[in-house]
Amino acid sequence: MGGPRHVLAFAVVGALLLAGCTPAPAAPSAPTTREGGTDPVLDEGEISAALDGIGSAPGKDLDAARLASGLVPPTNRWFSGLVFGATAQPVFPLPLSFGLTPNGFAFGVPDVVTSEKTIMGGYRPSVQVTVPGLATWQVTAYDELSVTLTARSDTGVLGTLVIAEGSPLVTYTAAAGQTLGVAPAFAQSGGVWRAEAEGRAYAAVARNGSVASGSVALQPGGRVTWIAVPDGADAADVVASAAAITGTSVAYAVSDRATTTLRYGTDGDAPTLVAALPHQAANLVGSACDLGTYPSILGTMRLCAGTELAWTSPAWPARTSLDLGDLTADETAELERALADDLAGAAAYPADTYFGGKALYRDAQSYTIARQIGADDIAADLRQKVTAELETWTNPAGCRAASEKCFFYDSTTSGIVGRTASFGSDEFNDHHFHYGYFLYAAGVMAADDPALAERIAPVMNLLAADIAASPASERFPQRRVFDVYASHSWASGTAPFADGNNQESASEAVTAWSGLTLWARASGNTALETEAIWMHALEAQAANAYWTDFDTADPVYDGFGHTVTPLVFGGKRDYATWFSAEPAAALAILVLPMSPSSDHLAVDPGRIAANVAEAVGEKGFRQPYGDYLLMYSALQGEQQRVAALAAARELPADLIDDGVSRTYLLAWLFGLRQR
Repeated sequence: MGGPRHVLAFAVVGALLLAGCTPAPAAPSAPTTREGGTDPVLDEGEISAALDGIGSAPGKDLDAARLASGLVPPTNRWFSGLVFGATAQPVFPLPLSFGLTPNGFAFGVPDVVTSEKTIMGGYRPSVQVTVPGLATWQVTAYDELSVTLTARSDTGVLGTLVIAEGSPLVTYTAAAGQTLGVAPAFAQSGGVWRAEAEGRAYAAVARNGSVASGSVALQPGGRVTWIAVPDGADAADVVASAAAITGTSVAYAVSDRATTTLRYGTDGDAPTLVAALPHQAANLVGSACDLGTYPSILGTMRLCAGTELAWTSPAWPARTSLDLGDLTADETAELERALADDLAGAAAYPADTYFGGKALYRDAQSYTIARQIGADDIAADLRQKVTAELETWTNPAGCRAASEKCFFYDSTTSGIVGRTASFGSDEFNDHHFHYGYFLYAAGVMAADDPALAERIAPVMNLLAADIAASPASERFPQRRVFDVYASHSWASGTAPFADGNNQESASEAVTAWSGLTLWARASGNTALETEAIWMHALEAQAANAYWTDFDTADPVYDGFGHTVTPLVFGGKRDYATWFSAEPAAALAILVLPMSPSSDHLAVDPGRIAANVAEAVGEKGFRQPYGDYLLMYSALQGEQQRVAALAAARELPADLIDDGVSRTYLLAWLFGLRQR
C-alpha cells in the first residue's frame, strides 16, 4: 500500500486467488498486438458521457508545485516526488538516482548496501550541476518512461533536462548561451571527457558546446549528456552509443506470453544505452545486453545498446471462480453450512472504496460457490444482494445523488475518487487496489448478464479509465498507476518520500489487472482485455521477481535475512509493512486476496515452504492473516493442502479476514485437489 497512513487492523486485506470453474484462456485466442498510445482502449465518447453523468468537483489540493500548466497531474509515478509538495524529492530512474537542488540538479548510480532487513540504494548525488540564474524547475512533459524538466530564471527559460527509466544518461539542452558548473571536475582521457565520483566513472559529451574541467559551456540549443559508465566497461566503450533521448513509447503483444517493447527515441534513431532489470535480462528478445553492469536494489542490471528493449512474461489466466467440479457430497454439504453461517453473520457493506470493494469481491465469490454447489436459494439471495450494491456504487448520477458509496471526477487532480476516502484514496493512493476489487466483482456478476454489464458500464469504465486509460487524454493520464519499465504499479499518489514511490501489496495489484480483464471480457471490450492481460502478466512477473520469489543467488541479497520484501521503493526494499511488524503480515500482504486468478503464486513449492515457515514462525496459523497463509501454504502440494484444510476447519471465526470467508477458505482448499 501507499504510505504510513495505513494503520491497519487485522481486517485490512482481502481474499486469495487460483483455479477456475470455467477456466478462461490466458490470452485472446489469436495473438493481439497493441501499440502503446495509439487507439483508445476505452471509447472516448462513452467516457465523456459518463463523466458528465457523475459530475465533477474540486478534490484535495495535492500541491503540484512544479507541474507546468495544462498537464494532467502525474500521480502514482516513479517521478511524482519531483512534482508534488513544497520540496522536490529524489527519484530513481534506474540505474540512476536523480534530484533537483536549489541551484541545479544532481545524479549518480546508487551505492547498494544490504543489511538483514533492508536493501538500500538511496539518492546519491555523485555529479552535481549548477545552472546559473536558476529560479524554478517545472515538469513540462512526460511520457511512458521519460520526464522533461524545464529550468527557468526570473525572466525566462534557461534550458530543459531529460531523464528516463532504464537510461544511464542525463541530458541538458540550453535555451540560451550559458556555462554550467560541474563537480567533480571532468578531464579528457583517450578523447573522452570523464570523471571519477564516489567510485564510479562518468563521461560527458557536448554538442554545440564544450566540456572543460569544472564546467560545460553551451551555445543556444547546445546540449550536454552525462553517462554513468557501467562496471566492466570503459568510458570510450559506451560514449559511442549514448545518443540523447528525445522521447519514449511502449508496444506490447499478447499470445501465450506477453511481449513488451520499450522504445527510446533519439535524433536519427541513433543507438542509445538502455539498462535491463533482472526480470527483463532473464527474458530478453533480441538484445545482447553485454556492455557492462550496474548495481541496483532489484539486482544486477545489464547494459544494452540500441533504441529498443524487449522481453517476455508468462500470461496468466483471469478466472471468475474456483474450480469445484469434483466435490464430494460431504464437501458440498460442508460448504453449504459454511455459506449459511457466513451470511447469517454478515455485516453491512462498508461505505469506503477499499473495504466496500473488498466486501463486494468477497460476496461475488460466495455467489459463485453457492451456484456451483447447487445452493440455488442462497445463490439467488447473494446475486440480488451483490447486484444491488454494485448498482448503488455505479449510479450514473454519482455523488450528485448520494453522500456515500459513490464516485466523482476530481477536477483538481484529474481522476475518479470515492466520496468516502480510505488510506489516502483522496490523495490518489492505492486506487488500483480499491478499484480492482470493484472490477473483479463486476466481472464476476456480469459474466453471464449482459444487461447488468450495460447498466453498470458507465461508472465501471470510469474506474478502469482512472487506473488504466490508454492513451493519455486531457481527463486521465495514461495507465495512471502502472510503470511499464519497472513492470509493476506504484501505490503512493504523490510519493512524498526520499526513497521514491513504493508498493506493498503486489498481490492486490495483480488482482486489479485480473479484475480488469474480467470486466473487459464481461463488457465485450477486447482492446481493454488485451491491455489488462498484458498488465497482469507484467505485474505478476515483477511480484515474483522482487517481492516473493526473487533469485537469492544475485549478490544484492548477500546479507539479507528474509525470503520476501514486502515494501519495494524506488530506492530501497524493506522487510517491513506499513501496518504491522508481524512476519505473518509481511507475507500476507503479498498474497491476499488469494483470488481465483493467483496462479503466479504457485511457481515454486520450495519457495512457498520457506516463505510460510518464516511467516508463521512458532505461532502457527492461529494468528491474524492465518487464513491467507493457509491457502498459500496449500500451493506446495497435496500433503500441505490436507494439513491446511484440517487447520482451516479449526480456525476461530475472529481470525477470518473480512475480505475472505470461511466458505471461500474451505472452497479454495477443496478446489486445489483438482489441480
